[in-house]
Amino acid sequence: MNYEEDKPISYCGIFGIYGSNTASAQAYYGLHALQHRGQEASGIVTRSFNGDNRAHFNIIKGEGLVSEVFADHNLLSDSLYGDAAIGHNRYSTTGAAKSRKNIQPFMVNYRMGNLAIGHNGNLTNAKELREELVNEGAIFQTTSDTEVILHLIARSKLDNQIDQILEALRKIEGAYCVVILTDDKLIAARDPLGFRPLSIGKLEDAILVASETCAFDIQRAEFLREVEAGE
Repeated sequence: MNYEEDKPISYCGIFGIYGSNTASAQAYYGLHALQHRGQEASGIVTRSFNGDNRAHFNIIKGEGLVSEVFADHNLLSDSLYGDAAIGHNRYSTTGAAKSRKNIQPFMVNYRMGNLAIGHNGNLTNAKELREELVNEGAIFQTTSDTEVILHLIARSKLDNQIDQILEALRKIEGAYCVVILTDDKLIAARDPLGFRPLSIGKLEDAILVASETCAFDIQRAEFLREVEAGE
């Protein structure tokens, strides 16, 4: 990949919040604070309940800076409503840098319900896992390592969603952090050696996770602790 010398680059930024009626706005400000970690693309997924007591996921993502993708602030209230959200700023380390299909978060609906994921880092065994999954019949839509994690979760034979996620995380190797939103949970995980940063914060009754604490500072959220290596 070729980058201009004065172009700011870092690593992907991830953000998550659970338990706030303005979750998309908090995700927006969090991603804005994490802009230095990725400038190629940005996206937000929210969870909402539309009166039928069933979780619905809403997603907007696109190429550009956070302020460009969400230039119309009405998107946050009109399209990204809900009390939980995850967001992602992309700086490509693997996969086709300019492929729109690789913009995160990724979202899927499978037998256990909805699931969205944002991922920062590299999987050193992604190629081998991808080949195994393809041989088992998996069809990939992107070249991103993150989709490997999605397939591992969705194709698990376990009956508990948390167990499915833990099983997938045990299979992957490398330096990574992930934030996952399900119908009823926000889940954060960090690689066993803790190479990629991930912190936990609190804003009133809401719990936040982010790649850096600057995503908490911008909205005066309280820093609680770092996610431990392997947690």
